[in-house]
Amino acid sequence: MSRTFHDGSRRIRVRGIRRTQPDLRKLGHALLDIVQAEAEAEAEQHHKEHQAIVVELHPKRAKPVDPEKDAA
Repeated sequence: MSRTFHDGSRRIRVRGIRRTQPDLRKLGHALLDIVQAEAEAEAEQHHKEHQAIVVELHPKRAKPVDPEKDAA
């Protein structure tokens, strides 16, 4: 069966194995991976937003401007 339908949407099917107790170790690792991925994405977005804001307080000039010669 194809994974895509005629309208272009995708659906994922998951078959689980019924156990008396869920494997908490695997669930914990999966949860930590999800939280870590979200934190990394948020930090990257924050870095991109604040990276473009650069203000030069003391611009460097090629030559010093002499006010007497400039007023002529």
